[in-house]
Amino acid sequence: MSPNPDTAGPPGDPISDFSQCHVGITNKLQALAGLPALLGPAAQARRLAAESLAFFADVIDEHHGAEERELFPAVLASATKGDERSRVQALVERLTAEHRLIEAQWARLVPGLKAVAKGHDCDLEAGAVQRLVDLYLAHAAFEEQEFLPLSHTILSRDSNHLAALAISVHMRHTVPETLARWGHRI
Repeated sequence: MSPNPDTAGPPGDPISDFSQCHVGITNKLQALAGLPALLGPAAQARRLAAESLAFFADVIDEHHGAEERELFPAVLASATKGDERSRVQALVERLTAEHRLIEAQWARLVPGLKAVAKGHDCDLEAGAVQRLVDLYLAHAAFEEQEFLPLSHTILSRDSNHLAALAISVHMRHTVPETLARWGHRI
C-alpha cells in the first residue's frame, strides 16, 4: 500500500516518514496474513520427511537384506547347473548392484530429510528425490517381471525349497521380536 499523496509531506517531513513506515508495516503484515496457509504444508513436509526416514530404515533396508540373505541364496542353491544358474547369478548380481545404487542415492537425501523433519531449512533437490523414485520403480518392475517369476519356477520344483524359505524368513522376523519382548538382544 503506498502512502496517500494528500497526507505525505515533502521529503524529510516527519509526517512523510510516518507514512513511509506504514508502507513497510502493512507489507509485512500482509505477508504475515499468508503464514497460516503455509503451516499445513510445512507440517506435512516435516511429517513426510520423518516417516520416509523411518520407512527406509525399517522397510526398504530390511527388504533388501531379506532378499540378499534369504531369497537370492535359496534361488541360487535350487537353480540347475548350467544356463539357469548362470542366469540366476547374473540377475542376483544386477539386483544386488541396484540395491547398492538405491541405497547410495538414499544416503545423499538423508541429511536434507533430517533437516526437513526437524523443521530446518534445506535445499532438498527435487531431481535427486525423483532419481531415487525412478531407480526404485525400475528396480521393482524388473524384479517383479524377471526375477520373481523365475524364482517361483525354480523353488516350486521342490515344495521343500519354498517351505524352507518361508520358515527361514519367518524365523528371522519372529525370533528377534520374541527375544526383544523378553529383553534380549541379538
